[in-house]
Amino acid sequence: MLSSSQMSAVPLQLLFYVNGIYFIFYFLATLAMLLYKSQAFSYPEDFLSVDLTLLVIMAIAEVLRLYLGVRGNLTEEESLLRLSLVMTVGSVFLTVYFLVWQTYVLKTDVILNSVLLVFYGMESVLKVSAIVAFIR
Repeated sequence: MLSSSQMSAVPLQLLFYVNGIYFIFYFLATLAMLLYKSQAFSYPEDFLSVDLTLLVIMAIAEVLRLYLGVRGNLTEEESLLRLSLVMTVGSVFLTVYFLVWQTYVLKTDVILNSVLLVFYGMESVLKVSAIVAFIR
């Protein structure tokens, strides 16, 4: 997977790319579902603003997390990959919020968030292995 001249992980880079595309879909689908839930259910306005705010925070954090991960992998900087790994923990908490604790959770929410958690898990494993390779 990693050669002596270039240690950046190709599978990790590919996963960053796929995760970025999936997150665009995830963000738009979750936003659409929040709008649908606000119309179809008696959605308390205070909770709707919290859910929308957390979704925007999650999108900003995701862009930064993916940027740091891609940059760290391509430049073989373990500090950037570590920071991206730490930010993954925050992203996991936000994903769990949308999976379990948001006001209304639909089956579609469960599927979308579960797929995102799988991506985070695979990325984390590959990040740790890349960090170990960069240190050596």
